[in-house]
Amino acid sequence: MIDIYFYRKVFELKQRIMRGEVSGREAVLEQLEQFRRDEPVVYNIETTNACNMRCEMCPRTTMMTRQIETMSVDVFNDIISQLRPYTAAEWEEWQQFVENSYHIPRNDMSENHFFLHIIPKVIVLHGYGDPLLDRHMPDRIRLMTEKGIPSYFSCNPANINVDRSVEMFENGLGYIKYSIESTDDLLHKKVRGSASNFSDSYNKIMKLLEIKAQKNYSTTIVITMLNLNRASQFDEFEQLKASFKEHDVYLYLKSQDQQWYQEAKHETQSIHWTEFCQFPWSSMTVKSNGECAMCVEDFNNEIILGDARTDSLKDIWNGNSYKEFRQAHFEMPCGIKCTEQCDMKLLGALVK
Repeated sequence: MIDIYFYRKVFELKQRIMRGEVSGREAVLEQLEQFRRDEPVVYNIETTNACNMRCEMCPRTTMMTRQIETMSVDVFNDIISQLRPYTAAEWEEWQQFVENSYHIPRNDMSENHFFLHIIPKVIVLHGYGDPLLDRHMPDRIRLMTEKGIPSYFSCNPANINVDRSVEMFENGLGYIKYSIESTDDLLHKKVRGSASNFSDSYNKIMKLLEIKAQKNYSTTIVITMLNLNRASQFDEFEQLKASFKEHDVYLYLKSQDQQWYQEAKHETQSIHWTEFCQFPWSSMTVKSNGECAMCVEDFNNEIILGDARTDSLKDIWNGNSYKEFRQAHFEMPCGIKCTEQCDMKLLGALVK
């Protein structure tokens, strides 16, 4: 989820900042604090950081050193108990805002549609691990469904267990995204590692689509391919689209994040990556050990702002560590992870 109230309030100021029309960091920080609500909104909960892939574009493959663990049931349940879904009226107002301000219709199917019409209402249940390796996932989804909070996670389809996936569908999983980088098994392994493949993954997805239709499950199956700017990228994407033609899937080409990791500087059409970073004011991230890190991109939990095992989300969100972190987005001190290991623009680079 993201704070749809903050996003709406900051929109006009954000446009002016992006056009270079705003100066005065202290005044901007004060205004952002006025827009920010005391009520915390959680963007993602990394329920596990276990993963059996070796993705070439992921810093987890070579740089992640933190302990592999899965979030306890009690910690997860406590986090969910502190959150609430948006009401139908709140969501309708948000969708109208997206249509009017970003000109993206609610019935579209694209990267930016997914980010603005879906991500704000769901809690993302992945981070630097594959949620399909979390044996508690069906029960976590059931709990969220009972509370009315939509659920979503991205995963590697090679790890699909059909029976467990059906249980998640039965328990009300909102969206599940399968990342597919090629319709060729050898190329897929080159990108994602030896544990990945296309052929077996495709057959499992087809089986799940069949069961979904038979049981009338509401889960949306999302298929994405990362735009890694390979010479054959668009041919590969066309082959992927052909593979799922006339099937009930939401399919799009996704811009590559973590470009800093490969020192790539490719252009992106993603709103998420072209606007400045709003995470410090719009949403929280909780990692597999219960720590509240700066955002989903903090693969080694280097900037810790609180601990959900011992403190309430509200206390963390309104505490001194978050206050200092928000200030750092303007001051951009040397060594801050946000300036060295992230592709997003910081306010300090835009507001003098």
